[in-house]
Amino acid sequence: MRKTQWFNFRNFFHKPSLTSSIKPRPIAAYSFVPFSPVAMLDPTILTIGGIVLGIAIIERILERWGVIDLADQFSKVMRFILPVAFYSSLFYFFATFMF
Repeated sequence: MRKTQWFNFRNFFHKPSLTSSIKPRPIAAYSFVPFSPVAMLDPTILTIGGIVLGIAIIERILERWGVIDLADQFSKVMRFILPVAFYSSLFYFFATFMF
């Protein structure tokens, strides 16, 4: 059971307590993930993701402008590029990551 500290009203408001009434307890933290998610901020992975995202944005802009033929060509190319970019980024991440 914890020891209770007593303060009278005047001392509580006019004199700051020199000792903390709460003691920090050590916490055992366990991670189920063997790597840090910050490792995904690798410049190569971000560059590949930025290029793919840029192409997708260009495709949407072309659809809005009414250039459907060119947007359709972009979508056909993206059907090939997206899986290749994803799996190559995944391979690069696991090949260069130190476990």
